[in-house]
Parts: sequence; structure tokens; C-alpha cells
Amino acid sequence: METLGATADRGTIPFTVQADDARAVERAQIAKARSGDLSAFEALYRANASRIYGLCLRLCGDPSLAEDLTQEAFVRAWQKLDSFRGESAFSSWLYPLAGNVALTERRSRRRRDLRLVVTDDLAPFEKPDPAARSQGPESQLDLERALSSLPPGARSVFVLHDAYGFKHQEIAEMTGVAAGTSKAQLHRARRLLREVLKP
Repeated sequence: METLGATADRGTIPFTVQADDARAVERAQIAKARSGDLSAFEALYRANASRIYGLCLRLCGDPSLAEDLTQEAFVRAWQKLDSFRGESAFSSWLYPLAGNVALTERRSRRRRDLRLVVTDDLAPFEKPDPAARSQGPESQLDLERALSSLPPGARSVFVLHDAYGFKHQEIAEMTGVAAGTSKAQLHRARRLLREVLKP
């Protein structure tokens, strides 16, 4: 049976050293990718794709569109890789870039939808009757479905602020709204989520 001292004597690697090594590997991959090495960029893609997909999915609410937005974010990252200064982790640079891709797509989709909305069916716009919901656990909305029910502006601010930790000024720059509007949208999103998720 090994003791704690025996483990320490074998030279376990402290977490900070492992993190420094990972950062060094990432910097090397970025340097290679900047010189045109596609396999190095693929390694960066694999290390970050699932988190970027999660961000895009939460911003757009559509899995298929989120896949497209993830790909578009990495295309933009490849094109703008020379602008990455290396002062932070690659993912810290990539998140706002991906957020901007998703928000730009939403704005253009909104413009397209404004030209196409003609309907006689008002059911999607009616508020559901809370008494009609059953009380069983299978009828409870999960957070992802609740997020997708939010208006796009409120959903974006909620995801960027509460899920990814961006500050209101950063959100304002990404979305093109005032910081005060971002705060109001966050308050609205939280209120609507409480209504949707309450038992």
C-alpha cells in the first residue's frame, strides 16, 4: 500500500506546471498555424470546438445552425489568427469572435424574417396556459428549452453574461447595444426564466 509521502517522492506534477505546459503547447500550435500548418490549427479546433458549439447553440437555439456557426467562427479565427497577440488563452480570444459570428447571423436572420413574416396562425404568439401543464417530472422544462423560449436579445445577454462571464460593456460592444440595455435585457431574461421554470 502506497503512502502519501511515497507519491510525493515520485515527483507528482503540480497543477500550475501542467497548466504552463498546456499553455506552451497551445502557443506552439498557434505559431505553427500562423505559418500555415493546418494540422496545428486542427488541434486548436479540436481543443475548443465543443465549447464554441455550446456558446453558439445557446445564442441561436438551433443545433444545426450552431454547427454552421461553429464552423464559421473557426473560419474567421483562421483568417484573423495573426491578430491574436497571445496575451491570453486562445479560447479567451475565440469566445468573443464566435459570439460576434452568432450575433451577426441573428441580425441578418431577423432582417430576412421581417420581410417574410405573414401568418394567420397566432398560436405561436399566445402564452401557454400554466394550468394545462402536468406536474410530472417529464413535463418540466430544462434550462436549454427555457433559454430557447427567450426573446433573442434577452437570450444573448443572459448567455454571454451568466453562462460565459462577459461584462455588460463587453456585451454592449459585441451586440451593438448600450450597456444599460444589456443590463435591462439580463433582468428581463432572468425574470422570464423564473416564470418558465417555476413549478
